[in-house]
Order: sequence, then C-alpha cells, then structure tokens
Amino acid sequence: MTRAQLKEYLDAKVEQYNVPDFIPHDPIQIPHLFTEKKDIEIAGFLVATISWGNRKSIINNSNKLMELMDHAPADFIINHEPEDLDRFDGFVHRTFNNEDCKTFLRSLKNIEQRYGGLENAFAKAYKETGHLQKAISSFKKMFFEIEHLPRTQKHVSDPLKNSSAKRINMFLRWMVRNDNAGVDFGIWKQIPMSALSLPLDVHTGNIARKLKMLKRKQNDGKAVAELDNYLRKLDPNDPVKYDFALFGVGVFNDL
Repeated sequence: MTRAQLKEYLDAKVEQYNVPDFIPHDPIQIPHLFTEKKDIEIAGFLVATISWGNRKSIINNSNKLMELMDHAPADFIINHEPEDLDRFDGFVHRTFNNEDCKTFLRSLKNIEQRYGGLENAFAKAYKETGHLQKAISSFKKMFFEIEHLPRTQKHVSDPLKNSSAKRINMFLRWMVRNDNAGVDFGIWKQIPMSALSLPLDVHTGNIARKLKMLKRKQNDGKAVAELDNYLRKLDPNDPVKYDFALFGVGVFNDL
C-alpha cells in the first residue's frame, strides 16, 4: 500500500472507531462521568495511571477510586486532610498499592497549590522544553517534589529513559485532543494537538509493524519517536487520531 492509500485506509478507520460508542468499553468512561474541568483532569490522570492489565479490573478499580473520593475528585484533592487518606489503606491495582495511591493524591494537591493544576504544570514543562516527551520527564520531577517512597516513581514513566510513556501519552491525548466526536475532551488549550505522541501499546505496535509504519521491534521511547515521525506526515495537526485506527484494527482484528 502506498502512503496515500494507507492514509485513506487509516482515516476511514478513525471515522469508524473515534465515535461515542468507544467510551463505554474504555477507561475514558470514568472521566466522562464528570463535567467540570478539574474533575475531568484529576480523574483522568488517576485512571490513566492504573490503565494497564485487564480492562475490566482497570474500570472497576477506577470506579473504586472515584467512590473513595466521594465522586468529587477535584474537591477531594484540593481540600483533603492527611487523615482523609486513611480510607485508601485497602486500595491496590496490580503493583500500584495504597502507599503509591496516597502519594499520588498528596502530589496532586501539591500540583494544584504550587502550579495551579495539571494543565499549568504540563504547559510550563512544555514551554520550557519545546517537546512534549521531554516535558513529561520535567513533569515527573515536579510530581515527585513531595516526600515519597522511591518505589512510587515507577508509576510515572520517563520518556528520556526510553519509556514509551503509554499511559501519560494517553492521558495527554484525552486532555489536549479535540476530536469533535465527544470521545477525547480537548479541554487543555496550552498544548497543541500537533505535539501529542501516540500511546504505544502491544496492539498499536503490532498493527503499525504489519502496516510497515514502524520498524523498531520494542515498544519503547524510540519506537514512539519513529511512529510519531510517520504519523505527523499523515496528519501534522492531529497525528494521534490514528491511535483509534491502530487500536481498533488490533483489538477487532480488522486488517
């Protein structure tokens, strides 16, 4: 298939899969429970953080997190007292345990107080670095300014250490990308859609290789850069829309 034919094929798949019917089957359904910007971004960040493993388990544990925050994530983060974190003692999702969870909640409060929220923190890092993957690395430093256990750092990926940073890239897609279809939120205005990187996972990586868009065998930071370069040639303004195409084709064996 020529690049023009591939673009036509993938554009059609974006139209097929970037639709509201996608929401009930994806962790993005959790931030879609909210209408206020702060609630959406805080819920989205926490949900993206635990978005690995069994999809049903991700959604169940995400709902549990929202319940523990009284279904008011922004209010809880901004106003919680140290003793309010005791209720998370039993929470665990795979290797993300209750201590990791409490650190994330305390850090999100610090991000609100010190930077004015997640969007401002990411935008500051993006403006300073001029590159969103470098900005993720800078954001990680901001996020762990508070006292924390070393083990908790593994739950925020660092692209400068060659991580694909799949979950943070997915979160950024949710917040930044305005898809006019009501799936991604597009509520962040300080970072352009053109700067986003694809949330590379097993499905999207395998399909990208089958379509000869990606040569690198590992799903790592270098693979993300290679795929970014290809996708930006297909659509420089909205390269990560193709996440829907590659994911849909992979999950539904639609190739």
